[in-house]
Amino acid sequence: MVKQSRRMTETGALLTTILFVACSPVMAAKATQDPLQGDGGVSPFYLWTDDIPEIPGNMLREEALPNDLLLANASQARRILYTSTDGIDGKSPVTVSGAVFFPKGSPPSGGWPIVAWAHGTVGIADVCAPSWQGRSQRDIDYLNTWLAQGYAIVASDYQGLGTPGVHPYLAVRPEAYSVLDGLRASLHQYPQLSNSVVIVGQSQGAQAAIAVAGLASRYAPEITVRGTVATGVPFIRPPKPRSENAPRPSDNQSGKVDPTLTYRLLVLYLTQRLIPEFTFTDYVSDRAMPTVALARTECYPALLKSTQTAELTPGNTFRKDITELSNAVFPYMMYATLKFDHPVFVGTGTEDRDVDPKLHQYPLVKAACEAGSTIEHHYYLGLDHSGTVNASLADSIPFVKKLFAGEPIISNCGSVQPPSSARD
Repeated sequence: MVKQSRRMTETGALLTTILFVACSPVMAAKATQDPLQGDGGVSPFYLWTDDIPEIPGNMLREEALPNDLLLANASQARRILYTSTDGIDGKSPVTVSGAVFFPKGSPPSGGWPIVAWAHGTVGIADVCAPSWQGRSQRDIDYLNTWLAQGYAIVASDYQGLGTPGVHPYLAVRPEAYSVLDGLRASLHQYPQLSNSVVIVGQSQGAQAAIAVAGLASRYAPEITVRGTVATGVPFIRPPKPRSENAPRPSDNQSGKVDPTLTYRLLVLYLTQRLIPEFTFTDYVSDRAMPTVALARTECYPALLKSTQTAELTPGNTFRKDITELSNAVFPYMMYATLKFDHPVFVGTGTEDRDVDPKLHQYPLVKAACEAGSTIEHHYYLGLDHSGTVNASLADSIPFVKKLFAGEPIISNCGSVQPPSSARD
């Protein structure tokens, strides 16, 4: 179960150390909170009240992570606040929060190798930031396994989660920049870390991991990324033009309840950021608006429950066709490239109902292979979106060990086939 969001602001003195702020001739305006964008409800740690330095990857402050958010296999953990670049406009400085976990024992010569963890969908409200509300038991088990293997974990919350501003859900550059700048800041601050990194992500975080794989050498070439591990990875492509005779979403009033609508409703907050004239009520039905509004204060489990309770379908959720909106938003959700300069592991559950294996994951692997990337792809028969995460460790741990040992990864692109369901 996902831990409940922290409703009460932490009291007492804020145990914060101002660490390193680079001098810059120009400073950004101070960050301001907007409850209509999901801001608020977290401690003062997350709100940087001074001007934001322009240089990305600077640690602004850090503090001990509360005991109830520690991972059992970590010797210590720090909550961090650092600078990054707004991935939407590509230039404005922003603040991003996250956490760093250190393994038990003494670091090896050269420092702890790093797993840069990119988390899956949690929501868009500040209180959903994993460094504030905690993590699901599935993710706790997963991260504890990597710690036990001797990897430190640097885990970004992503732009707009915990910190001011809308979280641009499923936009690839904000995710990638947040992950890479969290690594920059942590490497500057903690000498026990090694600049030897593997990017690991699930679901939304798998999208972030694949985005990092394509952008790292361009945005943060000083980070040594050995490889990438992604499970349940989305592959967003431009929507196909709708035929004049094709039914509109509103034509299907008898469809089944669709839990994936929760994801689509969260994307509307990205739409609002990209299209200033967009208003929710123009496109979202009265039936679905309570779920949209709930996203400003609640996290994914509550939103999924609201979607199910309201019995939302594509037909009763949208007032009118959203294809035109998709055309404006999808470019921000598409990968810059699928030609990667390091090996990539992709794990796919054949029963994944959140990120369809046939529509998303197999086509992504096929496209990356055709682009000339080194891909190690595995199917997990009978497993769903969540179940694949820890099951994939049997294959991803050896993959990562090879990366850090400098051993070659043998691509299995030549044998990758479309998925077969356990029900086939």
